[in-house]
Amino acid sequence: MRFPPRITRIGAAGALLSALLVGGTVTATSADAAATSVGSICYGDLPSQAYTTLKLIDQGGPFPYSQDGVVFQNREHVLPGQPTGYYHEYTVKTPGSSTRGARRIVTGEEYQEDYYTGDHYATFDLIDFGC
Repeated sequence: MRFPPRITRIGAAGALLSALLVGGTVTATSADAAATSVGSICYGDLPSQAYTTLKLIDQGGPFPYSQDGVVFQNREHVLPGQPTGYYHEYTVKTPGSSTRGARRIVTGEEYQEDYYTGDHYATFDLIDFGC
C-alpha cells in the first residue's frame, strides 16, 4: 500500500487541509472550487475490493479490465484542475455487477494522491492512508 501518507497537495486543496488543521476558513475562487468539493475517506473505511485495486496499482498490474490505467479526463471538474494525463482511473469491482460498476480509484501521480468514487465520478474522497 502507499505508506507513509502521500505528499500534501498545494493550491486550493492544500489551503483546505491547512484550514481544517488549524481551524481557519477557506475562500475558494471559481478555479479552485472543484478542489474544495473533494471529501476524505479513511483507508480502513474503503470497500474491501478497493484494497485489491490499490495493491494492483502499486504492483503495476495486471489489471482485470482493459480500461484500467487510462487517462481520467476529469470532465465533471470535481477533482482539482490538472493538465490532461495527470489523472488515471482504475476499476474497483462491485460484487454482483455484470459490468465494471460505478466504483473507481483515480490517481494523481505528481502529488501521488488517490481518490475513491463510489458513484461514477459524481463525488470523490481523497484516501487518507493515515487513519
